[in-house]
Amino acid sequence: MRPVLRKIIGSVADIVKYACIVHCTLEYVGDFVICSGPSMEPTLHTNDVLLTEHFTPRLRDIKRGDILIVKCPTECEQLICKRVTALPGDKVQVGYQSSVVIPMGHMWLEGDNYFNSLDSRSYGPVPQGLVRGRALMKVWPFSSAYVLK
Repeated sequence: MRPVLRKIIGSVADIVKYACIVHCTLEYVGDFVICSGPSMEPTLHTNDVLLTEHFTPRLRDIKRGDILIVKCPTECEQLICKRVTALPGDKVQVGYQSSVVIPMGHMWLEGDNYFNSLDSRSYGPVPQGLVRGRALMKVWPFSSAYVLK
């Protein structure tokens, strides 16, 4: 009975160990994200799969043009995929006569599909603390996989 119990305990310990490694990798290194919605067309389409990394947000190394995965500022359970168009201190034209200066710790995000994107033009500058990761490359479908700018 004891050898069987040792084997079971050893197997459970291995499962917990590998689960911890997977969790830490997905939380702190990078993961995969499935796109949904038309806001990033023509760059990204619904059901495209992206490989993301999580170092850039932690190092505060976000640049204009980066495609980010961000917690939605209006629905915190939802993730959004948008492009950075302005950083702290930048002035952004909103509408025809008004402009916004991006405050410290925030950024301006827009979808590539100008006419079909809910983004900073609707909810304003987004706190950098909401960034989950930066998209590195489109990995699915394989026929159109490429490294993202």
